[in-house]
Amino acid sequence: MKLIIIDDEPLARSLIIEYLANFPELELVQECSDGFEGLKAINQYKPDLIFLDIQMPKINGFELLELIENPPAVIFTTAFEAFAIKAFEAHAIDYLLKPFSRERFNKAVEKWLQQRNTHIQKTEPLLDTIAAGTGQHHRIVLKENGRIKIIPTQQVQYVESADDYVKIHCSEGVYLKNKTMQYFETHLSEADFVRIHRFYLVNIQLIHKLEPYEKEGHLAILSTGQKLPVSKSGYAKLKSVLGL
Repeated sequence: MKLIIIDDEPLARSLIIEYLANFPELELVQECSDGFEGLKAINQYKPDLIFLDIQMPKINGFELLELIENPPAVIFTTAFEAFAIKAFEAHAIDYLLKPFSRERFNKAVEKWLQQRNTHIQKTEPLLDTIAAGTGQHHRIVLKENGRIKIIPTQQVQYVESADDYVKIHCSEGVYLKNKTMQYFETHLSEADFVRIHRFYLVNIQLIHKLEPYEKEGHLAILSTGQKLPVSKSGYAKLKSVLGL
């Protein structure tokens, strides 16, 4: 069974390697010092298990998991906040709270070994729970043509619903993200983004003017020239946020 260690702390990686001596059936195929390396290694080796740190430079552990279509089993190695620990427990994905002992490490690995053939770990509910606890996002991480793209939220013009995906519209292009409109409505700053229509979430800093459009509807004219429909409820939200 193949495994990968992804942690930016050399001592943490060394400790895991030392503890793995008790599990000869597990083959360490690569150790990675950041999320970029980890993503490349996962795509290359298709491991059965990864030991994943959360707080890392470039992209964190949760952002890494979002970029993988079929994530492997995960044992987190973290010094993260208590709310995250509750989420791990709720979704039956184990974690090692740093600093962890050999005994605790063995328990986590043995738990995975016992469940691996009968229990399918779902990372999506975990990520949604974590996102709900971390509050507003300041960047969006996605893959574009095999490359990782990090978009600061202030560069987002608007978000558009596209079936099972959303389209992230920026000045430099349009990007797809496998998330829901509800997700972005919850996790983008309410002071900067408003759901003006069931298909659109807009950066209010770019709204140039509002024009009446059919019956009780309106159009939001952005400074970019883009025209977006505004529903009755969306117009009420805009009036509240803009103080009209």
